[in-house]
Amino acid sequence: MSTLSQKIEQRTARVVVIGIGYVGLPLVVEFARAGFRVTGYDKDPTKVQLFNQGESYIEDIPTAVLGPLVKEGRADATTDTTVLAQADAVIVCVPTPLNKTKEPDISYIVSATEEIAKHQHKDMLIVLESTTYPGTTREVLAPPLTRGFELGKEVFICFSPERVDPGNKHYGTRNTPKVLGGSTEACITAGKALYSKIIDHVVPVSSTDTAEMVKLLENTFRAVNIGLVNEMAQFSRSLGIDPFEVIRAAATKPFGFMPFYPGPGLGGHCIPIDPLYLSWKLRALKVQAKFIDLADEVNSSMPEYVVGRVVDALNDQRKPLKGSRILVAGIAYKKNITDVRESPAFDIIAGLSRRGAEVEYTDPYAPEVHEHGLHLKGVDPSGSFAPYDAVVIVTDHDSFDYPRMAREAQLIVDTRDVMRRHTEERRHIVGL
Repeated sequence: MSTLSQKIEQRTARVVVIGIGYVGLPLVVEFARAGFRVTGYDKDPTKVQLFNQGESYIEDIPTAVLGPLVKEGRADATTDTTVLAQADAVIVCVPTPLNKTKEPDISYIVSATEEIAKHQHKDMLIVLESTTYPGTTREVLAPPLTRGFELGKEVFICFSPERVDPGNKHYGTRNTPKVLGGSTEACITAGKALYSKIIDHVVPVSSTDTAEMVKLLENTFRAVNIGLVNEMAQFSRSLGIDPFEVIRAAATKPFGFMPFYPGPGLGGHCIPIDPLYLSWKLRALKVQAKFIDLADEVNSSMPEYVVGRVVDALNDQRKPLKGSRILVAGIAYKKNITDVRESPAFDIIAGLSRRGAEVEYTDPYAPEVHEHGLHLKGVDPSGSFAPYDAVVIVTDHDSFDYPRMAREAQLIVDTRDVMRRHTEERRHIVGL
């Protein structure tokens, strides 16, 4: 370990990040800024080409930041796995999606582990950052990486959950505390030595299983609370009460309450997926994750609930959904970003279309999308809202012209409570 420690301290350790998307690219940038020689490995040749041109494809990393690091030779990208043979530290940031039956798909982790094992050498640190179920690092990574290498002496294995929040202007890679679990004490020491060069505060925990569980708790906490307010929103509407008004008033309590807000459904790479990793793991132990399963049921029902709100709102105007022109405003899963992964907008569009509506979407951050086997092209956000029978606000991007929308639209179904801040005229606006 002394050789690896010395390289880390002198910043001569070669770092390779597997997967240079929303999680991996910021890590590459921070390690390069800290003086390390960094390579991003990715199977996507488009990402690699853009990276090597110094062009960023992620909002949180400006081209003005990435470009100089590439130009100075401190960071590059490749599709060639042989770069792993040169690595002293490998950080794995690959996708961990769910399959069609909502079971974990760790094939990307398995593939990355196999590639590392082919090029492995002594004094190598391997860290998994991809969110997964407790036991993955110990059961999937460690066995193939410890064949011929002694754990904690010749190879060092850790898990450190990513905490990326796309679009967050206050917390980024450096100032977000980093949880770290190691397979042995020596592994934790090696991992902390590396991450402390780019992270202000590293939080060691007792094991990789614990670190994996930390991430699942964080996102399960959010999923369950969002599920609670989503169900409360449906209850409130049934009672003729505005759920957003209720939450805003409850949030004035200075203790014992943390506001969460309802929405059209969960999206992104974490909250809709991560808790189900834990639920799946517990089922294997014959334990039911009751809160998780119920929250998933409620949250998964929200796109259909939104469709129902559109149907009811049109009926109140003596219009059928079938044949109506509907504009979905926002297809990204959250405001002011381009990421459309798991966006509830797709289910809402599908639900409206199945019932005979003519559906279009508009999104300044995602003017064209390839998702769910579909190729969709959005309409110009600067165009008129008047031709549509209803506008459904799914993603509340700041750049939408809400005052103009309020003036022009015949009907607005506002799933984000954004119109409250832009118009006092409420006769043609329906909330979630």
